[in-house]
Amino acid sequence: MWSLSLLAVSTLALVQSFAVGLVLPSDEAQYRQTNRSVNAQTQQELASVLKCNTTIIGPSDPGWADATERYMQNIQPRVQLSVRPSCEQDVARIVRYANHHHIAFYAVSRGHSLTTDAARFTGIEIDMRNLNRIRVKPNRKTAEFQGGVYGQEAIENLWGKGLVTATGTCSCVSLIGPGLGGGHGLQQGKHGLTSDHIVSMNVVLADGSTIRVNERNHPDLWWALRGAGHNFGIVTSFESKVWPDDFKRYFIRTFQYSSSSHDAVFEAVNKFQGNGTLDPSWLASFGLYAMNTTLSTTEATLYWVFLNDGPKTDAVVAALKPFDQLQPLSVDDIDIPYLDINTPIGGALNSSLCEPNKSHVVGTANLQVYNVTAQRAIYDLYNQNIQQHPELNGTRVLVEGYAVKGVKSFKSEDSAFPFRDDNILT
Repeated sequence: MWSLSLLAVSTLALVQSFAVGLVLPSDEAQYRQTNRSVNAQTQQELASVLKCNTTIIGPSDPGWADATERYMQNIQPRVQLSVRPSCEQDVARIVRYANHHHIAFYAVSRGHSLTTDAARFTGIEIDMRNLNRIRVKPNRKTAEFQGGVYGQEAIENLWGKGLVTATGTCSCVSLIGPGLGGGHGLQQGKHGLTSDHIVSMNVVLADGSTIRVNERNHPDLWWALRGAGHNFGIVTSFESKVWPDDFKRYFIRTFQYSSSSHDAVFEAVNKFQGNGTLDPSWLASFGLYAMNTTLSTTEATLYWVFLNDGPKTDAVVAALKPFDQLQPLSVDDIDIPYLDINTPIGGALNSSLCEPNKSHVVGTANLQVYNVTAQRAIYDLYNQNIQQHPELNGTRVLVEGYAVKGVKSFKSEDSAFPFRDDNILT
């Protein structure tokens, strides 16, 4: 079975994984000069105000390369000091120190940021990776996640308890980073976006004060943080809903098609997805253009993966029958536990989708249906570029779709997420 490991992707919605708070003094020249003065003395002063065995890493310290490693090779913020808090209270202390000394700061949950604005940053990085506690509430309906928890950590922790929550299809991305921008994923057809089932958030504001934000407390921030939340504060922990999984198996079927089937496949996918009415039992419907030289050296193979919320049944097989009739080159079936759910769709921790220090070319488009003519033009252009530039032979083009009934069950005006009426993320 071909794994949808990607070099060129449009992910998960993956809206940026930075939770950022920036403080810019009125005197910009002073700001720039002060940033250049971050040094060993800064490191010593900051250490004196922190309380929880928080780690401070400077450019000459072991671990600096790991602390400042980035997903996007071509987007490199100028980190002068990396601070790895071991308790939420130290996040606020770092912010207050930075404000007092007019030093810019940002918080990184997993460093999977795609925005080019990150390259303009100079200052202190607050690395959230050690804030990775997960606590399931006694009622087993919600859990508390700290701000550094990433997808695979949540999947593994909850799966061991027979539970799932909303995570993206890229296992290395944090929960709260995409969640602050909405957060697409496999659970959205049933339950909605990541942001839709957040119950409350603990937030450090740009002045270093701490507040608890929910539907009753700070309703303006509650609205903004769920869909447009990356610049209003640093979310150090949050409570979110979880749902029973009961260790069931999930059925996945992967088709491979040649160029001659391309247009018919997209027409069939449009019918399958039903203009936003796809049954939520279908967790994902992903397509991929990739070169498979064992099949063709001149034309990309079209892969299509369908992921179902349960085992293989007659009804599930019948729903995919139209795709069996489009002359696939191959058909592969597997069933897996949720623990491994991101592996066959290319989002495992060891996949290229999680590989740092690459130039990942990413663009997203929210659609109602696939435009078959446009997809054919993209496919032909991809083939043309591969032939002209053989070094691009390992690149991929991904389109991804999810059921959206859960997303559309929430009112658009109740949060800042702006794309609730769209059917396809691609």
